[in-house]
Amino acid sequence: MLDIGPSELLLIVIVAVIAIGPKELPAALRTAGKWIGQMRRMSAHFRSGLDAMIREAEMAELEKKWAEQNAKIMREHPADAPPEMEPTGAYPSRPAQPEVPPAAAEARAAPSEGSQAPEKPEA
Repeated sequence: MLDIGPSELLLIVIVAVIAIGPKELPAALRTAGKWIGQMRRMSAHFRSGLDAMIREAEMAELEKKWAEQNAKIMREHPADAPPEMEPTGAYPSRPAQPEVPPAAAEARAAPSEGSQAPEKPEA
């Protein structure tokens, strides 16, 4: 912060003792300490306000970028498009369902004779 060497500090102390006097030097140092504390608090408050403004500006910029990317994705992949459109690469493609021969499909569709439910006799 301030580059004050030992010889410069000694000179400041000697001038302060001569100018202020040894009796009132502690009160003067307390007053100077209060002022320095107030200045530090004010600078910290100012710095935190600037940091908050910078954060808000960055968030606004990121939200704008996100909205542009979202709009681009929505244009490229509309919600009402069929799912068979070009793949995005985000998800693995669906496995192809094996082709069922026509005879096997008919066998599945027609129930066998043994699987029919017995008829209830009328009373």
